[in-house]
Amino acid sequence: MRLSAAFGILPELYLALQAGLWPTILAICHTPSLLFQPYELSHIFVSHVWKLFGDGVDGNAKATKQKLITPHAYGVVLDIGAGHGHTIKYLDYSRVTKYVAVEPNTHMHAELRRTASAAGYTEASNTLLILPCGAEHISTILSSLPTPHPPIDILISILTISGLITEVVKPGGQVLFYEHCLSNRRDVRWWQWFWTPLWRVVFGGCCLDRPAQRWIEDAGGWVSGGGVWKMDGETEMEEHLFWYRAGRFVKAG
Repeated sequence: MRLSAAFGILPELYLALQAGLWPTILAICHTPSLLFQPYELSHIFVSHVWKLFGDGVDGNAKATKQKLITPHAYGVVLDIGAGHGHTIKYLDYSRVTKYVAVEPNTHMHAELRRTASAAGYTEASNTLLILPCGAEHISTILSSLPTPHPPIDILISILTISGLITEVVKPGGQVLFYEHCLSNRRDVRWWQWFWTPLWRVVFGGCCLDRPAQRWIEDAGGWVSGGGVWKMDGETEMEEHLFWYRAGRFVKAG
């Protein structure tokens, strides 16, 4: 792998540190006890990083998301790692009856709520539910939703998947995902493994080296769907540290 490609990640790391470090230091000065709350410190840092990166990351994947989400999302939608709610702009309000956002970083909830409200989803109308937990807290998610269970028609994961929670998806429901994954190239994989420990800290747990597309395929229990597809113009041999894949799977009834 060319060194220019291997180290092309550095400008983004620099910008992220520039965006998040000073506000985090100010937060510590205001509340020194944060030094003993690393989880909360990470959330503060990442919330500022995402203010800088969120719109650009979303825009880069706009065409893929329009193809993946808009024609397929309906009913009750669960968005894993919702962030500022960028997924909402791809939902058809006439078809999606409820938007459930799983976002453990409470510092992102105000912007998430504003984005949802602008699209017509509100807590007052029972069309919006924001859960301050991670996707791994399946019992919390299920207990927050009405019966019958499982309650979710569409599960959406955009650059956040750490495992697959098919337990919350109805039979006949769908999983829609867009993720950066572990490369098929051995040299690229080495650099993904090299950078992931630092990238994970700066970007709140985001990993470059997860074989997310394989996790979903290997979960089994699928009856149809579009499977996994690569991005337009991308070949298996390109030197991408960010190796994107998208897909759609339908859960067996």
